[in-house]
Amino acid sequence: GAPVAKVQFLNAYKYKRDTELLIATEGMYTGQFVYCGKKADLVVGNCLPLNQVPEGTIVCNIEARQGDRGAFARGSGCFAVVITHDEDKGTTRLRLPSGGKKTVPNTARAQIGIVAGGGRTDKPLLKAGRAYHKYRVKRNCWPKIRGVAKNPVEHPFGGGNHQHIGKPSTVSREAPAGRKVGLIAARRTGRLRGEKKVAQDKD
Repeated sequence: GAPVAKVQFLNAYKYKRDTELLIATEGMYTGQFVYCGKKADLVVGNCLPLNQVPEGTIVCNIEARQGDRGAFARGSGCFAVVITHDEDKGTTRLRLPSGGKKTVPNTARAQIGIVAGGGRTDKPLLKAGRAYHKYRVKRNCWPKIRGVAKNPVEHPFGGGNHQHIGKPSTVSREAPAGRKVGLIAARRTGRLRGEKKVAQDKD
């Protein structure tokens, strides 16, 4: 869902330009000069190795391994924070959008700033036409028909004189394809009651 920026780089070997697509960061604009590499400045939109980024910097589109073109914090509005550098091991510790910590090689590259398009999901779609156009360009996953509304030949929960499941909605992890619908290998069901326990940082 994040917007992408079309960036032209000068080719290193021939007199030509290479057009690349990068994840757009918040604050990018048309005509902006974007620099990638070890010597790039610490400016929003630039892409540089994590060992050139000071601690506490907000980064996005971070590689898990050097050269994999980005693995973490790529969704709209996402960002990660550089926590610490370990020069001896050659690693960098990050706080990801999920709140989890991750250690990656400090040669992995990252873009500076927050991914553009934040707050995209805050506005309700309101009507079917908007949902239709949203998913038309993505994949065939809309509209979703409930299992109980189908016939028994089409879904394990289908059929019956009232719309009811008629069997436990929890299903085994080992169930065959076709039967594996509902709450798959559920440890528990029902509403989440009580307060959520937040894990404390060990660092």
